[in-house]
Amino acid sequence: MKKLTRLTDEELVLLYVQGNNRAFDELLARTQTGIFSYIIFIVHNEEVANDLFQETFLKAITKLQEGKYSITGKFNAWMIRIAHNTIIDWYRRQRTQNFVDTSVEDMTIAQMSDTELMETSCEDLLANNQVLADVRSLMDSLPETQREVVQMRFYQNYSFKEIAELTGVSINTSLGRMRYALINMRRLAREHNIQLQFA
Repeated sequence: MKKLTRLTDEELVLLYVQGNNRAFDELLARTQTGIFSYIIFIVHNEEVANDLFQETFLKAITKLQEGKYSITGKFNAWMIRIAHNTIIDWYRRQRTQNFVDTSVEDMTIAQMSDTELMETSCEDLLANNQVLADVRSLMDSLPETQREVVQMRFYQNYSFKEIAELTGVSINTSLGRMRYALINMRRLAREHNIQLQFA
């Protein structure tokens, strides 16, 4: 038998379902950093993130043992989906009302394009890093669903199709959440005199 480190995620899943607990240890080692980073980015609390991380893997173990994982070659995406649902459940339990109202009149100001957000040159790196720091700060004020789509699109480079699949919503919903996130961030930037223009 090949060493566990040489096996694909799918092969490890099959081994674990057959009773090889070391196979799951290897899966955990491969995915834990990415999953924890995803969770803590959304909840902004290390203690809560640790709890949700453990809950995510307990759910994964249960689903694997119940045969609820289909071999698709996307184990990591499957884990992110479980983490996402675990976070949503936690927010529902907390009954968090941390949101920024968006009125119809403000919809016309969402004009940030990928080009504006991503183009950089060596001379402008310092200024652009400050803009990115300001963007992260503004993201803290967004509702969880809007913060999540911004994180996945601009910091994890997921397409809107992938975001929709991972979060269990339509592409239009993902696009709508991004639109409102940009609207809200623009408004907050104006209120705090923060310039979001890349050099």
